[in-house]
Amino acid sequence: MPAKIYSDKDADLSVLKNKTCAVLGFGSQGHAHALNLKESGVKVIIGLYPGSKSRKVAEEKGFKVYDTAEAVKLADVIFVALPDTKQPAAYKKDIEPNLTKGKTLLFSHGFSIHFKTIVPPKDVDVIMVAPKGPGHIVRRQYTEGKGVPGLIAIYQNPSKQAKKVALAWAKGIGCTRGGVIETTFKEETETDLFGEQTVLCGGASALVQAGFETLVEAGYSPEMAYFECLHELKLIVDLMNEAGIAGMRFSISETAKWGDVSVGPKIIDGSVKKRMKAALKDIQTGKFAKGWIAEYEGGYKTYKKLLADGEKHPIEKTGARLRGLMPWIQKKNIKGAQAAY
Repeated sequence: MPAKIYSDKDADLSVLKNKTCAVLGFGSQGHAHALNLKESGVKVIIGLYPGSKSRKVAEEKGFKVYDTAEAVKLADVIFVALPDTKQPAAYKKDIEPNLTKGKTLLFSHGFSIHFKTIVPPKDVDVIMVAPKGPGHIVRRQYTEGKGVPGLIAIYQNPSKQAKKVALAWAKGIGCTRGGVIETTFKEETETDLFGEQTVLCGGASALVQAGFETLVEAGYSPEMAYFECLHELKLIVDLMNEAGIAGMRFSISETAKWGDVSVGPKIIDGSVKKRMKAALKDIQTGKFAKGWIAEYEGGYKTYKKLLADGEKHPIEKTGARLRGLMPWIQKKNIKGAQAAY
């Protein structure tokens, strides 16, 4: 049976009318939720650690900024918009001591709750509102009168109002404009990690790099390899996004269609699906989560090395030069963007 899709008419913003909503962190999702809620008429404060560089940014956007512990004390709804690996320490130090009966803890990803790196008291509501898009897209779509679709989930509901609060928050950030479905913390966490690892980020970037390397190693120019394996990917994905895989195929040539259906399954074959199932098993059993937490606790050594190796890949140098010829593509300073919030 298809899932119910909630829209604006199913959510009541007045549920948040007399509440103070604290956004802990002012990064990708944090700044988007805070700004969208504020413009929806919700009272929003920001909670940050004392030396955070984001304090100035948040204040410039018109927010009152408090130390994290104080923000938790003042708030009725607390959005933990911190990286998964940093949530447990912040929870233990600043959030848990200031959680009182009747407050609501809100997450945009289920990692900490599902893998029990955070175990909240039973007398607080625990909910999730997860936009299916990066924070800057959540913000941009909202300002354009549109909305990124989202998910809600209820983990604890002692107040019996948790779903109403989740839907109100989803409406406040624009998700109900695009459609919201209800899921569970378990389902969201495991499917989100799987998608990131095997298709959206890990799978796509590895496929692009392998295609680029294959063409260059065969003697073709890096520029041609870049256009064929990376640049045009967005055009194909945009077609999929607009009309599904069948709709994308409707828009490409007969030759491209034949290559798609006859060669594609030989590249992404049963062995790939077998490894996808293994990756999913690692997520479901908690093996991936344990490894990622250990990586963080060890100072991100392997993580940083793999990212640095990726930045040195020849496709990056070729791409930077070609994108420089296209002034309509917004230039992004990766290092600057990482430090922005």
